[in-house]
Amino acid sequence: MSRSTDSAFSISAQEFEWNSTKVPGAHNYLIPPIIETLRGLSASTVLDMGCGNGSFTSVLHSQGFAVVGCDASASGVNLARQAHSSVDFFEHDISNPLPPEHQGPFDSVVALEVVEHLLQPRQLVTSAYKALRPGGALIMSTPYHGYWKNVALALTNHFDEHWHPLRDFGHVKFFSRKTLEALVRESGFSVGNFMRVGRIPAFACSMIVVAFKPQ
Repeated sequence: MSRSTDSAFSISAQEFEWNSTKVPGAHNYLIPPIIETLRGLSASTVLDMGCGNGSFTSVLHSQGFAVVGCDASASGVNLARQAHSSVDFFEHDISNPLPPEHQGPFDSVVALEVVEHLLQPRQLVTSAYKALRPGGALIMSTPYHGYWKNVALALTNHFDEHWHPLRDFGHVKFFSRKTLEALVRESGFSVGNFMRVGRIPAFACSMIVVAFKPQ
């Protein structure tokens, strides 16, 4: 996703537009803890919700996971299918129920840097809950917001870069640890772990919550 996307591809866009198969920069600090978490959970089947251009889904596939990717963006799914033909992708708007074959079979659902783009974030968590087997885990990341980081963003005038205000379907929700954990608990999950990743904790780039569906 190039910086030109905001002005060249997002004027009155009908979806979050993808124009590149490049790996998003956030994956550099997200992939290691996500893979470690999945291995620690002995997860085998994984649904990548909000897979975008499929780059992370492909990493999971290369690591031996039985993974399926889905996204509401037709441009993202098309790029994913072209670049990663050995991986299964499907287009899906989370305001609609998951297809029956994707309800209940997954050990884990991952949703990386997705929830902050949604006007109705509970739809993501509810869909993840239905996709998981009993005892399965939701692993969800979003940009970290905390007092010292927000002060630093204000002092250095980096809020625009952080919030993407000119991007259609850009960031519309800004979570703290408290609100992110409340979101998953509201949908019936129990919180198992919380991590801040990228830079030192007080100025972390993102946070990850690991939450479990009851057995």
